[in-house]
Formats: sequence, C-alpha cells, structure tokens
Amino acid sequence: QVQLVESGGGLVQAGDSLRLSCTASGRTFSTYAMGWFRQAPGKEREFVGGISRIGGNTAHADSVKGRFTISRDNAKNTAYLQMNSLKPEDTAIYYCAARSTSTFDTYVYYTRSSDYSYWGQGTQITVSS
Repeated sequence: QVQLVESGGGLVQAGDSLRLSCTASGRTFSTYAMGWFRQAPGKEREFVGGISRIGGNTAHADSVKGRFTISRDNAKNTAYLQMNSLKPEDTAIYYCAARSTSTFDTYVYYTRSSDYSYWGQGTQITVSS
C-alpha cells in the first residue's frame, strides 16, 4: 500500500503559478504510475495529468495542455503538478492518485480515475479573477 499527501494548494490570482506536490510513503514509489485529478463544485472528478512509473511518458488533459506539467522525482517519492497561467476555471480540489504497475507497464500512464487504487486527501486551489 501507499499513502499520498498533497501540498502546495492555496488562493492565487489569475495568471499566477503554483506547484503541487504529492509525497508518497513507502519504498516502492517507482513502481507506481501517478496521476492528478481535480473536482470542481458540482462537477465530476476529471483527469488533469498522468505519468508513467519512471516518468518517461506523460499525458495532460486538453484543458490544461501547455499550462500544466506533471513530473516526478522517484528519489524523493514525490510527484508534482506545475501549474502556470492559472485561470478561474482551474478552481477545484486537486487530488493525486497512484496505481501499482509491473515492469511490463513501465511506460504506461493512466487517464481514468478508475485506473487508480490510491488517492490523496486533496488540496484546494482557488483562482480569483
């Protein structure tokens, strides 16, 4: 099992940047594919970004492509979401998620919330206009 703790959320103005961190417990972080999702009030949880277990492959939702970047540092057991040019519509609770993978899936990222088994508690991002 892995436990995930997000940090870095807060209140920012439109156009600002933030970096979210997701720190995982345990010694096997590099065997997990990681993802970021978000959920705005009254909306379903949506995919933001996904990264393979060694970071070789990434994917981002069209709504954030070119503004957000997912990355990871396996030596620090941490995944990141760099968010630039934030917009009011980015306001949501952001969750990181983990999925245990095998070596056969080294370069696979996942985009569906149902693909992930472990979730953090979420961190609030509020972007004012």
